[in-house]
Amino acid sequence: PVQLVESGGGSVQAGGSLRLSCVVSGYTVSRNCMAWFRQAPGKEREAVAIIDHGGVSITYADSVKGRFSISTDNAKNSLYLQMNSLEPEDTAIYYCAAGRTWYCSMRQTEYGYWGQGTQVTVSS
Repeated sequence: PVQLVESGGGSVQAGGSLRLSCVVSGYTVSRNCMAWFRQAPGKEREAVAIIDHGGVSITYADSVKGRFSISTDNAKNSLYLQMNSLEPEDTAIYYCAAGRTWYCSMRQTEYGYWGQGTQVTVSS
């Protein structure tokens, strides 16, 4: 079975940094599109960053451009999200997601496998 396990969440003050990790088994991260999504209380889940199977094409949500960085480590079959200059608005549960195909999109329906999520809380 495919498993995605996130870690690295926590509580930080505004301006701080966190690095989220997603260890994947039963699925090769270099094969298809990978992504990080987040869901804040009372809001819909939204895409934060996506990376294509070659690690060449990367897309960020406007709200995190210049602050977040997505990457993969094929040797470790893992996905990462480096989050800098965190803001209270970044508070959410962050989910790792693996795409159904090589096609990359910000739409949730393109992702067939999800992790359980990791909580990120940013205080002002």
